[in-house]
Amino acid sequence: MRVAVLGTGNGGQAIAGWLAMQGHSVSLYGRNESIVEFLNSRKSIELTGAINGVGVLAEVTGNIHRSVSGADVIMIVTTANAHGAIARQIAGDLSDGQVIILNPGRTGGALEFKRALEAAGCNARVYVAEAQTLVYACRLVENGLVNIIGVKDKVLLSTVPSSDTEYVLSKITPAYPCFCAAENVLRTSLENIGAMFHPCVLLFNAATIERHDVFWFYRDMTPEIANFIEEFDKERLAVGKAYGIDLLSVNEWISYAYPATQGTTLCEKMKNNPAYHDIKSPSTIFTRQLTEDIPTGVLPIMELGEAAGVEVHLLRSMVDICSRLLRIDFRKDGRTLEHLGLDGKTKDEILTYLS
Repeated sequence: MRVAVLGTGNGGQAIAGWLAMQGHSVSLYGRNESIVEFLNSRKSIELTGAINGVGVLAEVTGNIHRSVSGADVIMIVTTANAHGAIARQIAGDLSDGQVIILNPGRTGGALEFKRALEAAGCNARVYVAEAQTLVYACRLVENGLVNIIGVKDKVLLSTVPSSDTEYVLSKITPAYPCFCAAENVLRTSLENIGAMFHPCVLLFNAATIERHDVFWFYRDMTPEIANFIEEFDKERLAVGKAYGIDLLSVNEWISYAYPATQGTTLCEKMKNNPAYHDIKSPSTIFTRQLTEDIPTGVLPIMELGEAAGVEVHLLRSMVDICSRLLRIDFRKDGRTLEHLGLDGKTKDEILTYLS
């Protein structure tokens, strides 16, 4: 199978390395010229930790059009903020039958991507899917060497429309058997657990981060902050229920994704999860845990809730407070229902559109 992996960060290099280890022909695309040049000089990526091995790449390129043309599967492993721009870039390079998977889609990723392709005039019959989360908890030791801290046993995946999901799974599960079907992209989108964890931890540790006092992002969790996260998460669960979806709570999700995690309470599980153990705090509050998770996570979940008549006071407060804290208007370019093509639709019309 020929695979294009777009993104040379932690996740992109991990996925490229793994797929190459499995014998697939991998074209790795990146925007950073120095990283592309370095990886192109060695043509391989080494994985250590939970996975050990070396994957030899077919090519590393800074030409996105070259990378995606003729690929059977396109794995997009960038920040969610970049999904729309990437869709517009590659719209003219796509051909019938290609599979595109956002790793992850965050909330509404596949919707935004497909809408951007259509707006850019793409007429090819492509299959657009989003994963609920990244398969790996991983960190770059250095370019070309990725520490795989943990591998998720199950990762939900869905397409727009959901009738395409089984076709996409038939293409990707030989390489990634952890992918399993979700009923529609509302399930993968609303199971955006990072949008529940990251902003809460960041907001309540903002002063600590600005003082440059380093802490363990999950291992230093406290009971009261964990309790707040569960209160925050109740609004997400209520949104899911309004659309007929029984979502996993944040507490349940950790056990689902990482079955070996010890503990009963959310606080215990966050502190004890081996995959979270070595993740440190960011060096600034202007980090993707806010700049990505608010506009592509909290905001669209909030708007989906409002469309269904759900009270989302905490979600709305998080958007407003973080907008003012960072002095960024997240509604301007974020995934509002208008930007996702769902503006003005009723709850039932949204469900029909996704199916």
